[in-house]
Amino acid sequence: MSKFEEALDVYKGEMDKLGLKFDADLLRAVTKACGPSIYLKDASKVSSTDDAELERVKQNFLIKKLGLANDDKLDAGIKAVVDQLGSSNRNKYRAMFYYLLVKHFGKESMFK
Repeated sequence: MSKFEEALDVYKGEMDKLGLKFDADLLRAVTKACGPSIYLKDASKVSSTDDAELERVKQNFLIKKLGLANDDKLDAGIKAVVDQLGSSNRNKYRAMFYYLLVKHFGKESMFK
């Protein structure tokens, strides 16, 4: 099994453990879009307590990648995803975080 498939299996297991329903094909596409960051210990996770990290998610993923306008809805979307994953959950994997943001903002067509 490839490293990518192993990582994807971890994300699927985490989503199942959290009781989050997911589209496996969309999760695969979003994970692929994360690039090599999924293989790096620190980069593979999002720290929801680090304001600079959340700002990078907003700027680099929501605005640059998804093309969303910079407004309060972005912060609300990030907060909603943190709530879905659980604020105390230390396994907020970037691919899962981005997947939930894609779903939240209805941008699935960008990954199909």
